[in-house]
Amino acid sequence: MAVETDVLDELRRLRTRIPRLAGSLAATVDGLVLAHDVPDTEPEGLAALTAAALGVAYRMTDAAARGEFRELLVRGTRGYVATYAAGSTAVLTLLADDRVNVGRLHLEGRRSGARIAELIDTRVGPDGGRHAERAALDVHVPSSQDADRRIGTLPVRTPQRPTHQPRPQSGG
Repeated sequence: MAVETDVLDELRRLRTRIPRLAGSLAATVDGLVLAHDVPDTEPEGLAALTAAALGVAYRMTDAAARGEFRELLVRGTRGYVATYAAGSTAVLTLLADDRVNVGRLHLEGRRSGARIAELIDTRVGPDGGRHAERAALDVHVPSSQDADRRIGTLPVRTPQRPTHQPRPQSGG
């Protein structure tokens, strides 16, 4: 059984444990979909937006000196979007109606994030996945800060350096 199937099973069980859960998605920290149960939503777009939001949230907690990033909760007029770290390579995003029990959402979301992290690490390995064989131009070199980061937190991505030098502009 592939890891994606196991993760999808976990997402479906999560829907039964949280009343008013509208959907769920597991993705890599790079924004690639692992498994999803999100009717009426494009999973690839949601995964990409999740990755972008996590990058901002991680930097915000760091800049505000609030410790390690744990989770992200966004409330809209029609409900919630909650995102949880699922190990160091994946994230879990939950979509819930506006009358959801937020405490239950957090409790089950954190538990499912931990289960998904175990599934990925057990079946694939901590740095594996179906996209692991891609040549990465922006390989994150572990620093001494990474060694101190707790399991379940996300790494910070740094922008790539341009491969060419910009041409000087002639001013006039």
